[in-house]
Amino acid sequence: MAFTATDVKNLREMTGVGMMDCKKALTESDGDIDKAIDWLREKGLAAAQKKAGRIAAEGVAYAEVIGGVGVVVEVNAETDFVAKNEKFMDFVKGVATAVAQSAPADLDALLAAKFPGSDKTVAEQQSEMVLVIGENINTRRFARYTTGVNVPYIHAGGKIGVMVNLEVEGISNDAAITELGKDIAMQIAAMRPTYLDTSSVDAAELEKEREIQLGLALEEGKTKNLPEEKALEIAQKKVEGRINKFYEEICLLNQPYVKENKLSVGKHVEQVAKELGGKIKVAAFTRFEKGEGIEKKQEDFAAEIASLTGQK
Repeated sequence: MAFTATDVKNLREMTGVGMMDCKKALTESDGDIDKAIDWLREKGLAAAQKKAGRIAAEGVAYAEVIGGVGVVVEVNAETDFVAKNEKFMDFVKGVATAVAQSAPADLDALLAAKFPGSDKTVAEQQSEMVLVIGENINTRRFARYTTGVNVPYIHAGGKIGVMVNLEVEGISNDAAITELGKDIAMQIAAMRPTYLDTSSVDAAELEKEREIQLGLALEEGKTKNLPEEKALEIAQKKVEGRINKFYEEICLLNQPYVKENKLSVGKHVEQVAKELGGKIKVAAFTRFEKGEGIEKKQEDFAAEIASLTGQK
């Protein structure tokens, strides 16, 4: 599969690796960007990627508890100025209320739901907002929690919206629970965990990571000129330690707690629960970052690296 100058640019931005190495990785991977990232990691040239994709769209991620229901929504627009527009934010809050009140099964159901305080659907109200704001507006995704204690957090004026869902037993100190939830939400916003704990990690993703780390460990061991069997044994031992580090990166409860990095998030939650005389479990979380995984039209990059791909 052929690749373009833009592919080289995107791979460079995703990995931080130099253009020549990116071109080589794409060549070795037949133009497949995901395989190219794996190739670069196996060669020790790129760190693990969060796989969030390039962030290029605007709008807002919003989180709120409405009538006891925890809601996170993302509504996109064309410019970053729109998040400061009062009418746009009223629409976003209306969408969140519709999620809480209508319990939509999916995005189509949400768009067909009644917009609060109006005889219009969410989709119809959205179309009206396009005319009012003068930009394309798109309700992209949502999450909804109806049980437990829900704690919302909005970072950087709507760049990131987080909802933390806690199961609490035997604790009546609402302020302490809310404080814990906020701290965990800030951790999620900053550290971008993909999973709650090790048991929730996708088996295929874990196996792929093992293969990558084994390839990297074998590559590192080549300078020692060890017998193949011994080199493999040493590499496999390295992999187990690195998988634990992998868990610390992607699993919320395994991450070092940002306010006390000698403790994991899971241990911190246990400590707080013990101090409060009850039980606390982080049951789930949602983290939306505005524009995550969406690309705007790319500028022409060919002039800088055309020579690398042989394009004009």
